[in-house]
Amino acid sequence: MKNPIAGGAGGAAGVEVALPHPRTSKVQARTLLENERLLAALLLAPAVLLLGTFIAYPFVMGVWLSLSSTTVGTAGTFVGLKNFGKVWNDSIFREAFWNTGFYTFWATVFKLTLGMWLAVLLNRHFRGKRLVRASMLLPFIVPTVLSTFAWRWMFDPTFSVLNWSLYKLGFITTKLPFLSDGAWGLWCAIVVNTWRGMPFFAITLLAGLQTINPDLHEAASLDGANGWKRFWHVTWPLLKPVTLVVVVFSVIQTFSDFQLIYVLTGGGPANSTHLIATYAYQIGVATGLLGEGAAISLTMLPVLFIVVWLQLRYLRRLENA
Repeated sequence: MKNPIAGGAGGAAGVEVALPHPRTSKVQARTLLENERLLAALLLAPAVLLLGTFIAYPFVMGVWLSLSSTTVGTAGTFVGLKNFGKVWNDSIFREAFWNTGFYTFWATVFKLTLGMWLAVLLNRHFRGKRLVRASMLLPFIVPTVLSTFAWRWMFDPTFSVLNWSLYKLGFITTKLPFLSDGAWGLWCAIVVNTWRGMPFFAITLLAGLQTINPDLHEAASLDGANGWKRFWHVTWPLLKPVTLVVVVFSVIQTFSDFQLIYVLTGGGPANSTHLIATYAYQIGVATGLLGEGAAISLTMLPVLFIVVWLQLRYLRRLENA
């Protein structure tokens, strides 16, 4: 649209200048937003930016550090796979690798077993059911570091309330080495991890149980199936996809666990309870060997990839069956 210039003098007063009309800008913006590809790119841009900043960039930096001789204060140079070879010949790393697999396997088994039992129990109708369900979330509400400090006090070699209780009840005559022995320390960590992770299994499996049609159980009961047969032939097959998803998440979290071991045992005594994550921290941050620490932490990647791939493949087979 053409408008005359305000305040113009003489012949200039008759000059008309083309100015953008507000309605034209709105129409153009609306037209751009109606473009599905452009709108999708705009909506995805913040998520891509966040993922790139907080996930992709640290991962790429970790890969680069593992292939370099970087230490705290020095940039380092490219050394290829030298750090991985050095890590593999480290006896403490091999023990940490074994501990991580042992810790993940038994913690997942216990969480699955106890979580399933608790979910089946909470799926029944009883007085105070909502209160019991809400109280199950307590391990999630309490910060991991705080709850682990409480467990550490209970397992303390000198002031352990468990040792004191067992001694007063006459079950033991000498103190049990909860955290002063490597094997005991690792089992104590498994107990704490089970206590913290079991509610996640129970809540998720309970949600899966409530999607199962009660008519199937009633039909099985009419056919003479007892409680175990109803669980094994009706509940478990229908709950298997949910269980696999929960197990995948649990394996990933447990295999890369750091806080619990760091607070409970610190990797001791004598490096006997180190997991891969805590040992990578000790080498990379505490001793300043960033390249070797990054190489240790990256050893988790192929293991987790294989585990997750196998479980997802089995889950897809179940869906297609």
